[in-house]
Amino acid sequence: MPRPRFVPPPAIRALRDLTRYRVDLLAVRTAEKQRVVWLAKVAERQMIRPSFVPTAEIRRLRDLTRYRIDLVTTRAAEKNRVEKLLEDAQIKLSVVASDIFGASGRDMMAALVAGERDPKSLAALARRRLKAKIGALEEAFTGHFTDHHAFLLAKMLTRIDALAADIAELDARIEELLGPFAPAVARLDAIPGIGPTAAAVIIAEVGVDMTRFPTPAHLSSWARFAPGVKESAGKKKGTGSTGHGNRYLARILGEAAIGAGRTQTFLGERYRRLARRRGPKKALVAVGRSILTIVWHLLAHPDADFRDLGADFHANRLGVERRKREHIRHLEALGYKVTLEPAA
Repeated sequence: MPRPRFVPPPAIRALRDLTRYRVDLLAVRTAEKQRVVWLAKVAERQMIRPSFVPTAEIRRLRDLTRYRIDLVTTRAAEKNRVEKLLEDAQIKLSVVASDIFGASGRDMMAALVAGERDPKSLAALARRRLKAKIGALEEAFTGHFTDHHAFLLAKMLTRIDALAADIAELDARIEELLGPFAPAVARLDAIPGIGPTAAAVIIAEVGVDMTRFPTPAHLSSWARFAPGVKESAGKKKGTGSTGHGNRYLARILGEAAIGAGRTQTFLGERYRRLARRRGPKKALVAVGRSILTIVWHLLAHPDADFRDLGADFHANRLGVERRKREHIRHLEALGYKVTLEPAA
């Protein structure tokens, strides 16, 4: 049965207040009156699976975190435009400086907007570690920066500053709304790859009431971090992709998985082991699901705290004989003949 393409916001608000059940399969066209009657009877008997509708305070927090993500994305796009503009003027500042929007880079771009064109004068604005690259900076500022570029650069920098100010205001408001959930944020912050910002997004998207999801598997399935199973006549079809879920939650879990992959922790070692065998994309989804499982346990059990199993967890789980066989097999694959002798 087809889904309605659009539900007006007032109707959504009314559904939130009047019912907590899934009605996404409801199609109110005249030709489907029998199906509508059937759905009404099913709802009357309370046979429709409850839907996840967060509380009002979580919905307000979600509006803020999602708007913040959108503003961060817009600011990143504006920074890319600045770099592209400098490249158009043959100013290779990004080749020398790792972050052209640091203190030195902003001073140099402000000087360009003010009319300074001398490469030596611009390079002299370098601070700290950039002072060791004066020669490279002078060469990088040897280009064709015109008044046209200066006009566009001024507009872009003004927009970036305005977006940064808006993001700072949102951060303050989010922190205020997170007050009642401070213990949950602190527990989630202990997970590798999860910081205060990521914890706020996770709470805003899944809430803190895990009774909505009976098990971690239910939460992973709702977030589309569970592999899809498509089978017909005993034959499996498709690639096992997870499908499209909550893009805000998926984004923050992906960033957390990448961050955890750089740490010497259980999650970091899990990411590296999977990336070697299955590739980084599958490893990212798998570690994201592991993080979501940890999140469920921490939110479902307020007295629980995160304890890292350690990067050597998998190695210690294997028996000595099994580890010995694996090392011998790897060496034989490289063309060596292995003979083992016990150490004295």
